[in-house]
Amino acid sequence: MKLLIADDEIDVREGIRCLLNWSLLGFTICGEGKNGQDTLNQIRRLKPDIVLMDIRMPRLSGLEVVRIAKEEGFAGIFIIISGFSDFTFAQEAMSFGVTSYLTKPIDEEELEKAVLNARALLTEEQKKQERLVQYRNRARESILHDILSNQASYPLPDCHDLQLEASVYQVVLYTSYQQECSQSTWDFAGILRLANHNHNSLDYIRIENHNVILLKGDFALKRFEELADRYINHPQKGSPLDALFLTYGRPVCSIEQIHISYYDAQQLMKRRFFCSFNQHVLCYKDIPHRFQSQETVFNTENTYSQQISNYIQSGNRCMMLEVLDHLRQVFYCSDLEISSIRHYLADIMIQVKSSIFYAYGNRETMFPNNAAIINTIEEKYYLYEILDYFALQFEMCMNAIGSPTRDSILDNILQYIRNNYKENLKLGIIAELFGYNSSYLGKVFTKTTGRSFNAWLDEIRIENSMRLLMDDRYKVYEIAQLVGYGNVDYFHKKFRKYTGISPAEYRRTQTGADIKMSAP
Repeated sequence: MKLLIADDEIDVREGIRCLLNWSLLGFTICGEGKNGQDTLNQIRRLKPDIVLMDIRMPRLSGLEVVRIAKEEGFAGIFIIISGFSDFTFAQEAMSFGVTSYLTKPIDEEELEKAVLNARALLTEEQKKQERLVQYRNRARESILHDILSNQASYPLPDCHDLQLEASVYQVVLYTSYQQECSQSTWDFAGILRLANHNHNSLDYIRIENHNVILLKGDFALKRFEELADRYINHPQKGSPLDALFLTYGRPVCSIEQIHISYYDAQQLMKRRFFCSFNQHVLCYKDIPHRFQSQETVFNTENTYSQQISNYIQSGNRCMMLEVLDHLRQVFYCSDLEISSIRHYLADIMIQVKSSIFYAYGNRETMFPNNAAIINTIEEKYYLYEILDYFALQFEMCMNAIGSPTRDSILDNILQYIRNNYKENLKLGIIAELFGYNSSYLGKVFTKTTGRSFNAWLDEIRIENSMRLLMDDRYKVYEIAQLVGYGNVDYFHKKFRKYTGISPAEYRRTQTGADIKMSAP
């Protein structure tokens, strides 16, 4: 604690300094007052915890210093030093909250007892204030909980008292991106506070195991939008933001509407099942405007399974993939529970399996057993993973029942690569998918196309990146990811190899007139 010594006699001040071992008692002498005005100035500047002061001083008396300091809100403790003849003044000073007074000459034991009593009073007062702050924070958190969940059945306190004054509000929920991860989530609220320069522009609260952030004001919403656009939508691998998944509701303009934004974010968190690969953010714009009813979806179940069965038997991979994509869109716009979607998809797969078995006989190698199908669907976190699993099974089925001539199979492989160049394609994966030995397929691929598998894949990716570069909505690093390159530097290297210029230079040309590259 800080101690200020005030007396107009330097010998007295020096004597008080040396009378006790102040550091051992837990005090630091922060200054000395030479007269009343000087003492008052130092109280204002240094804000000591205890002022040990003579009652008789020039310019301002000790009594006047006590009165003025208390009127200005000084919360520390005064200990008055007086002579016997100053007792009346000392009594008056005590009416201003002075805890004790000492008579001259100062007794060492009395001084120690006085300052320790003062320290005990200050410590107790600090604890009371801390408890009051805790109670207030708990009360405010409870009110904030009620506002977010629309359960405030009482008149709300003033916005200023709640520190909720703002022209606009938005609610953000966040959790770990790895759904199976049990580790604690990164403190995104802390990251946002830093982005907002620690302004009082957001509140953090936990509701039902959700991390909830309430953004307050245009500045906070703008900073969050910038952070989401720049770092969260395409986070660097291994960065703190790469470990986060978040949703946010629509902006609202009053406290009474905050629960609407919170409800949006809640619903989006439940719709995480519909996220695409490596998607870290869902916003209120991702909520479908209209939902199809459960009856509408279920009535088309046989249609989907029959279509897929027909496309498998005819070897029409493109149409089969279109059906799966249509299924994705239908589910995205449905009001079905996630569990119902899983069951519905399992039924489709089993019906397709039955149809193929009926047409071609019970070939055990074409499909997993029903229990394995159901377990795989239940284990997948996302819809796209289930549909990718379907596509793989259907490809293997088509390969098993199709005509395994070299030309037709290779055409199908090339078409598959054109449709899936964005993915992490490997020759071994493609070979397994189409029932080939990877070494043999590599030789056939090179002999037929005149290029290696990797060279052909790079050309497909670069060709598509050139198309995307004509659209200024995408940044170069975004295009790299969109065409299947996880490393933007590697994308730059490949692009220059095939075009002779960098992606940025190509974009500036606005045409490919100066570039000669044979399309595969």
